[in-house]
Amino acid sequence: MFDSIAPSYDLLNHLLSANIDRLWWRRTALCFKDILSRPEAAILDVCCGTGDLTMALLKLRPGAARPVVAVDFAHAMLQRGAQKFAHRSVSGDDRQAAAPRAIPIEADALHLPFRDCSLDLIVTSFGFRNLANYEAGLREFHRALKPGGQLGILEFGEPEGLIGAAYGFYFRRVLPTVGRAICGKNGPYSYLPQSVGAFPTPPSLLALMQSCGFADCRWQPFTLGIAGLYTARRPSL
Repeated sequence: MFDSIAPSYDLLNHLLSANIDRLWWRRTALCFKDILSRPEAAILDVCCGTGDLTMALLKLRPGAARPVVAVDFAHAMLQRGAQKFAHRSVSGDDRQAAAPRAIPIEADALHLPFRDCSLDLIVTSFGFRNLANYEAGLREFHRALKPGGQLGILEFGEPEGLIGAAYGFYFRRVLPTVGRAICGKNGPYSYLPQSVGAFPTPPSLLALMQSCGFADCRWQPFTLGIAGLYTARRPSL
């Protein structure tokens, strides 16, 4: 399903969110600017899709930093991300690369190809809810993080009240129609509101994160709760 929508994925994301998605990625990266500023830090963007969050992370990495690793299991999505990572924008008159490179890896988020306690930061945007097992995913992230390492999960939410009702109508009626018209497929953009509706509430997911061994579990709403960033850390030894 994800491979099938890869050609129109970026266009639809920006169109259907009125470009607010770019702000969400930027805000997420800024939440981890201290780790990102450390050249030696090992950074993973898991379920990276076409790599927009990865690109936001790179803007805060020093020029000589270790590459960010970007993992996804959808080959066509990862191919498009790799094209972005290979592109070098220019900065000022010196024509130097504006960001360090990233390394795309095709892999399963539930079986990450990283040693125990090897990563300083794991982030994911709008991909965690697609995992077959949330608890297994959190335990895998916990395994791969170093003691003191941090986790960030950016995901959609469902606002309450009048704003929630208006958003619900758009999300369940308008968005699938526009998505189907542009990408020519019905399933993926009908799946999106269904998957968000089935996703745990913030209190439930925070409780699950704690039960998987994470500390300092928090949720920060973005854009009135349409999206939100879950953060946590693996406790130090």
